[in-house]
Amino acid sequence: MRGRYGRVMRIMVTNDDGIDSVGLHVLARAVAEHGDVTVIAPDSEYSGAGAAIGALWQAQHEVHEVSIEGIERAYSVSGAPALCVMFARMGAFGDPPDLIVSGINPGANVGRSVYHSGTIGACLTGRNGGISGIAVSQSVPHFGVEGQAWDDVVADMPWETAAAVAADLVAAFVADPPEAGSVLNVNVPGVPLADLTSYRWTEVGTAPPRAMSTATLEPKHGHLGAYRVELAWGDAAELSPETDTGAIMNGEVSLTWLSRIVAEHRPRHEAVEAALGRRLRPN
Repeated sequence: MRGRYGRVMRIMVTNDDGIDSVGLHVLARAVAEHGDVTVIAPDSEYSGAGAAIGALWQAQHEVHEVSIEGIERAYSVSGAPALCVMFARMGAFGDPPDLIVSGINPGANVGRSVYHSGTIGACLTGRNGGISGIAVSQSVPHFGVEGQAWDDVVADMPWETAAAVAADLVAAFVADPPEAGSVLNVNVPGVPLADLTSYRWTEVGTAPPRAMSTATLEPKHGHLGAYRVELAWGDAAELSPETDTGAIMNGEVSLTWLSRIVAEHRPRHEAVEAALGRRLRPN
């Protein structure tokens, strides 16, 4: 599909759940009608990796060609999704992509999880090279809207719902590309496509629907001085539908533009300046 680029858009599809994820395959096939798709994804699970690329000087990263039905070019990388994007941006797989589409993640990436999501981290890394991205996640029915889900919980995920929404958004990006380096975080309810009724532009929430409340060290049997960390859930919270978390809990597709990290303009901090002033001069 040709848009303002004057040629077929080069689309990189990746994820943080690994090359074998069903959601990745469904997503790649759904967006393939809108551009030239190459799948470049981690060879294993990297959920929670954020935008980490790892210690490059300590690793010998490998790339393997893989086969995905309906996709001509697909590769697995022995590294995090952000590293996959970095390699692609630097030309390891040919011309850099015009657009990164990351997902479909099982479990919504909303609220605090935006900081830690490898799904989103791939798109944020693409922005470093001026490449826009769409991060796509889907809530898990009967599990909650944050965090990763057990295999048996996601076995019946309606992947086609999030894939259809993603395909519509990719078509829009092709027809009218946003500002270079734009990142759109998309969260889709885990319901059949026919049951999807509305979408909402949202803010990033400051609280999850149900936060982890405590972390307790439990002794590991037979290992002196070793512990397992036991996590406990807090109570569920009701959140404004104006936030990404509240919208997805309300059964709506949540669309959130994510900003880059920028310096905060605050009044001068006198204690900091006094401490540094004993050995340094300000510029």
